[in-house]
Amino acid sequence: MTIPDNTPILVGVGAIQQKENDLDKTKEPIALMIDAVNAALSDTQRAEIAADIELITVPKGMWSYTDPAALIAEAIKAKNCTSEFADFGILQQSNLAHACQRISSGELEVAMVVGGEAKYRQLQGHKIGIEVSETPQTDAVPDRFLKPQAELWSEIESNTGLGMPVGYYALIESAICNARGLSMDEHRDNIAKQYARLSEIGAANPDGWADSATDAETIRNGVGKNKMLAFPYTKLHNSQWNVDQACALLFCSVAKARALGIPESQWIFPLASTESNQIINVSQRPELGRSQAAKLAGQRALDLADLSIDDVDFIELYSCFPAAINLVCDALNIPADRDVSVTGAMPFGGGPLNNFILQATVKLVKKLREKPGSIAFSSCVSGMFTKQGFGIWSSAPYHKAFAFDDVTEELSATEKAVELVAPTKGDIDIVAVTVLYEGENAKRLVAVCQYPDGKRTVSYSEEAAAIDKALASNLVGARATIDDSGLIDLAG
Repeated sequence: MTIPDNTPILVGVGAIQQKENDLDKTKEPIALMIDAVNAALSDTQRAEIAADIELITVPKGMWSYTDPAALIAEAIKAKNCTSEFADFGILQQSNLAHACQRISSGELEVAMVVGGEAKYRQLQGHKIGIEVSETPQTDAVPDRFLKPQAELWSEIESNTGLGMPVGYYALIESAICNARGLSMDEHRDNIAKQYARLSEIGAANPDGWADSATDAETIRNGVGKNKMLAFPYTKLHNSQWNVDQACALLFCSVAKARALGIPESQWIFPLASTESNQIINVSQRPELGRSQAAKLAGQRALDLADLSIDDVDFIELYSCFPAAINLVCDALNIPADRDVSVTGAMPFGGGPLNNFILQATVKLVKKLREKPGSIAFSSCVSGMFTKQGFGIWSSAPYHKAFAFDDVTEELSATEKAVELVAPTKGDIDIVAVTVLYEGENAKRLVAVCQYPDGKRTVSYSEEAAAIDKALASNLVGARATIDDSGLIDLAG
């Protein structure tokens, strides 16, 4: 089949990892990103393509640069390049998809997506009381700034002590456990085994952060350094964001690749990208233990590529917490015994805060090149599983144009937020529940609750007996009351 000139292809990838305790030998985030860019340029086998780059997109990270794409463009002498900056809350898959869309439309010919973090470097400095330096850039303005349209949580939720994402995802996990018809002990065993397998993949990955695998029992139980953070999640269920990792992905049109003589062995075809940008707070989702958004957007990506999940050779599911994996597995009927990562996932492969899926896509590309004709599938999440994105890539010969679909409007026609109210006295059913920890101590039970009229609230209890009940069994579906103070009373 003749390949149209404006077909987007991924022709260069680069990944950098810095694991250095000597601060004098470490590089700051922008330097790591520039190294990754140069690695991607070299990977194309035609590094002179740098002069033709028209767009560089960078997702925001835990650093102070306000227009990192401009610093990168200057470093590689991309003189006619537009800078783009994506704020937290923008799907990382969107950065990749938009580059492909703009090439497909003929708007541009060459685009690069870059991400990077150096939180490990920052941590080493903190341990010895040194604030690590960065290239000063606080007032530069990117040519285009992307930001989400709404907040990803509510004040009623945060008033209960929910702050970090771990508490929100732990709530979702309790609902998944209930939806699967399992006891919490059974569910904890399952996700511990799942993460033990991810740790094995991470330890075998030369680009991964973990040096060795971890057994399921250690992951499951909150002991020592692997403390419980929000039941049933220990630290090892959480993304490891204290990493120094950067990556770059270079896209161009088929016409540009041919003009420069980039070998076809480097070409990876993006087949489909889909996303849902519907924003419904965790406590207001009709079903916390299932995701219609993941089902619709994930299956749509497969349909656009004329594939089933069984046709896919390599999978990388976003893995900030087990719930992010489990919701997608259930939505797309991915078997429990199937590997869902090539990196080792965010706890073990490394979870650079806002560019993990970019880093993972680099690894998927390497796998695809090793197996010509193969297919890769990835998922992406923003917020508290608030937004979802999916990408499908192939090293097979071209057979179909790149397709993109945003299912937000279609989803919003059927998936409506449940009304959320401040906690007031009355009978409730528990919809989701977790226990938040402070240090070694189980501090507070937090629950999403539903009144008989269908309205929801989020409340908590610090009663030791209530916390013990929540740790002993999954309370989802249990009856309770909200007392005069707006707190949960399990004995009421």
